[in-house]
Amino acid sequence: MGAVRIDPITLATVWHSFQSICKEMLHVIDRTSQNYLIAQLHDVSIGIWDAKARTVAIPIGLSVQYFGGKLAIQYVLDKFKGNLNPGDVILVNDPYKGYCCHLPDWGFYRPIFYKGELLFITLCRAHQMDTGGSYPGGYFPNAYDIHAEGFCIPGIKVMEGDREREDMMELILNNVRWPEGVRIDNYAQIAATKLCEQRITALLDKYGKDSVLECVDAMMERTERAVRATIAKIPDGTYYGEAATDDDGTVLDEPVWVRCEITVKGDSLAVDFSKSDKQRKGFVNCVYNTTYSGALFALCMFMDPELGEFHNEGSLRPVSVYAPPGSALNAQYPATVGASPVSLGTQITQSIIDAMSKAMPERAIACWGMRHGHYIFGHDPRTNERYGVTTFDMDGGTGAVRGFDGFDGSCSLGSLGTVAKGNAEELEMRFPWRIVRWEFATDTAGSGTWRGGSGLHWEVENVGREAGIATGSSDGEIVRGPGALGGEPTPNSRAYLIRGADKSTIRGHRLYQLKPGDVIVKLTGGGAGVGKPEERDPRAVQWDVIEGYVSLEKARLVYKVALDPVTSELLEEETKRLRG
Repeated sequence: MGAVRIDPITLATVWHSFQSICKEMLHVIDRTSQNYLIAQLHDVSIGIWDAKARTVAIPIGLSVQYFGGKLAIQYVLDKFKGNLNPGDVILVNDPYKGYCCHLPDWGFYRPIFYKGELLFITLCRAHQMDTGGSYPGGYFPNAYDIHAEGFCIPGIKVMEGDREREDMMELILNNVRWPEGVRIDNYAQIAATKLCEQRITALLDKYGKDSVLECVDAMMERTERAVRATIAKIPDGTYYGEAATDDDGTVLDEPVWVRCEITVKGDSLAVDFSKSDKQRKGFVNCVYNTTYSGALFALCMFMDPELGEFHNEGSLRPVSVYAPPGSALNAQYPATVGASPVSLGTQITQSIIDAMSKAMPERAIACWGMRHGHYIFGHDPRTNERYGVTTFDMDGGTGAVRGFDGFDGSCSLGSLGTVAKGNAEELEMRFPWRIVRWEFATDTAGSGTWRGGSGLHWEVENVGREAGIATGSSDGEIVRGPGALGGEPTPNSRAYLIRGADKSTIRGHRLYQLKPGDVIVKLTGGGAGVGKPEERDPRAVQWDVIEGYVSLEKARLVYKVALDPVTSELLEEETKRLRG
């Protein structure tokens, strides 16, 4: 296509229209899905690609689910070449054949035709409440291979000409534990893709095919220029970053390492994970798509914030990502990958942040609080039905950014805060668990000139029957996410099971049996800090102590700030002495 001839108003309108369409799709899912993870916590991602598998719009969702969506779109285009028709919907969840993340993330793809020509494809991917496997949830360690983790769905048509393939849907739903709930969620996702088709068709009717496609090219060219301009400001060289997960879930208490080298040359950037650990027995392995996605969205955190919702193919062109086959970051079939969005998915992002904070110290970012989740499954005596629940409610806050403290209460780094936390009333209504305590905890943030967001004390009681808890979506009991520019790393997390007068430790990447009346306690670490703690504004430290984020002891020993133990008044002369 030649030089862009469209006017700025048309370009801006079309560009924002693609973003708005994605937001409308999310609204459809919010209003019609039933799974707690999807409907309440928004563990869902939506995007639009063109017929060449180029990324057009990806403003909604978890970056690990869609930033590498171009690979998944290309898979669908290749598999169904000559066999894609209006009204078709393709379902894929297979990480190896379909470039997904892990099996619970089901992706529905709809090709969008205009006057008989394929122009766009939309993808809606969401975390289903169950996908089969040996235990509910998909985060169970020690699976024999990926088939033990769940039902592997390659690219198959579940809709043809907007008519459901009932036999195919029956086969799929027969392999999950909550078929009716999953059916509702599937229909919600399919409906969202239909809305996308309607909206894009209307956009093409209004502005014409040529104008819309020229706008798409202009969007990509402008974004590429902006990203290349940012990279060009980084001094040429190679920057190193690393991070580790506690273990692989099979060989316990042996950290698995991600090591990256970022080489900047002119206005391009190459990420090399060759020094990372080899493929493991346990379920922390990542397929290449997960690694590619995690690296890209971490890099985008260092770009102009104005680009936040507008990244597209142009953002991807200046960057290459390499992970050697057979490594833990490019695992080969049939390796298990169930925990990969958390471990090593989080560590991929942490290692990039670590390296880029050295390359761009003026935009340094510290790591967010480590994910310390779980999947609880059991029987609800109120409904006489089985249930399964996972939450992000105990996740610590974000890491600090140079110039700003971290946010309190956000969800884990892998979601970039797009996944929501639930609320006590909703959780207690849906599941037989009573919230005992849920609050920010003192001294649970990484210290720094700018401190991380606070960690949490999260405590619940089992008021149902016997249950199980898989702690596969946990990390950070052994390892810590790095701070930046001398800031403290993320504090460690810990969890306990209280049964009567007994209290025992709950570890991540394990399975435990629960009894009625059991209490689960999670004390999670918050985000890491940026800059040396002793350089933090003493008045900010004073405020932290008054509000309960920092103890008097930590203020004195770590921040070198003296406060009156009764009034919390700042003791300026003693503070000057402490700071030398």
